[in-house]
Amino acid sequence: MSTAAAVGLAVVEWIGQWPGARWLQQSGTAYLLVNAAHILGLGLLLGAILPLDLRLAVGRPQAALSMLAPVAIRTAAVGLALAVLTGAWLFSVNPADYLENNAFRWKLLLLALALVNVAAQHRQWRSLGLPDATRALPVRVRVLAGTSALLWISTLVAGRWIGFV
Repeated sequence: MSTAAAVGLAVVEWIGQWPGARWLQQSGTAYLLVNAAHILGLGLLLGAILPLDLRLAVGRPQAALSMLAPVAIRTAAVGLALAVLTGAWLFSVNPADYLENNAFRWKLLLLALALVNVAAQHRQWRSLGLPDATRALPVRVRVLAGTSALLWISTLVAGRWIGFV
């Protein structure tokens, strides 16, 4: 076994033994609560960002975007933070099995792509400023928004797939 593989295995074993992981492994109630918090984070993220993405993707008039976008983006950010933190905690319960699960690996890839897309969207908003109601949305904004919706939904589906693989 290579040194890198040995270190990786030691890290995976350590993750599965940290006190938070042990608590979830031993308490069905604790696992239930952390899992519920993970689902809440997903609900906040998708419930906030999908309406905004879909509105942008179809190019609807932007009259309310100045009110909708900041609230949706902040709510989605809180949901993302909660989902990532609780997801990492749930991962710690059995990290070796998760790392071998193809659906989990797809979820991580899709999550990474969704986050790259978020960065691209924010670069677009900073360069354009929030569009006013009289201007049509640029195609690149609409494409990034549609891509965002597809990536977040795909990440959700991959997460649900984990338990079936």
